[in-house]
Amino acid sequence: MVRCWKRSENRLEEEECADGGPEESPLFHFPHKAFWVSLSACLLLAILALGLTGHFGRSQPHSQPLQTVRFTVSDQTGALINQSAVVDQQNDLVTFSVTSSMNQTSTVLFDIKHSLICYKPVSQESCFLRKMEESDYKNVNSVLHESARKSQFQLSGNETQRQMEFLGVLAASQVNVSSLEEPLQALCQDRSVHWTRRTEGPGKQRLVYFCIDICFPSNICVSVCFYYLPE
Repeated sequence: MVRCWKRSENRLEEEECADGGPEESPLFHFPHKAFWVSLSACLLLAILALGLTGHFGRSQPHSQPLQTVRFTVSDQTGALINQSAVVDQQNDLVTFSVTSSMNQTSTVLFDIKHSLICYKPVSQESCFLRKMEESDYKNVNSVLHESARKSQFQLSGNETQRQMEFLGVLAASQVNVSSLEEPLQALCQDRSVHWTRRTEGPGKQRLVYFCIDICFPSNICVSVCFYYLPE
């Protein structure tokens, strides 16, 4: 901007006159103000994001690793039985691997969340389901609780209580594998699945097809024997 002078009657007066350049606008100072406002808003959003991230991070439970528990117990003949159980405390799952004298391994899955026990015998092309009962909860909870203290159990043959259970296979009540929960689907994806129910015994006219022995830290071993009910 160029300053011009003009002569009045008795004094010189100063006035502004255009020299062809742009006039200074009040908007010239606006970018500085907008910059600080934007910076403050960004900082506020960053603080809020960090706070929310920390909150959700604290509220989410930490995943617990799977733990393997091993059992050693002598059977009724004095031979040692070795079993192992994989404990998933986060999902309330206990999976037993039971190895027979023929060196064949069957699997028994306790799904506490859905109150189910699934048997997958190595000698069959099927899986067998049954509902958990009060004694089952007590036995499998002993594994969950004791596995937090130790990972290996030597059960005394003299103190071990042995129980026998008979389960009748309901051949007419086959289960669609896709209707089962994920852990059961993964276990029996290549097999047919049948419901079973506890019975007093097969009777002389029926044959027991197979038995599975399962031992728990509470010095209890359960022999679960299966047979097919008449149609």
